[in-house]
Amino acid sequence: MSTESKRQQRFAGVIQQDLGELFQREGKAWAPGAFITVTRVRVTPDLAIARVYLSFLNTKQAKEDMAHIKSHANEIRYKLGARIKNQARIVPHLEFFLDDTNEYVEHMDKLFDEISKEPRQPE
Repeated sequence: MSTESKRQQRFAGVIQQDLGELFQREGKAWAPGAFITVTRVRVTPDLAIARVYLSFLNTKQAKEDMAHIKSHANEIRYKLGARIKNQARIVPHLEFFLDDTNEYVEHMDKLFDEISKEPRQPE
């Protein structure tokens, strides 16, 4: 897999910042009670598709919230387009993915805690 170009990285940064602000202001409509963080954005070389990774805090139903956001992807894309219209010729198609890094970290912490509680065997 090749690395992203500077152009892709800059464009992904713009999308990440604008989507972050959009979710901060209007995220309650798509995921009530959840705090949504845009953790990463990857853009295809032609800038036509943006893969957006979201993390949810203060919610027990992250998968349901993600499904609700995916069902409103066109509305979110439209609102993003209104924000970046002066910076981009086209508004990329948005694909949303659940970033479960926090869950993975918590799982690993639990495993390490269990390992540290086990009695040590003499060497």
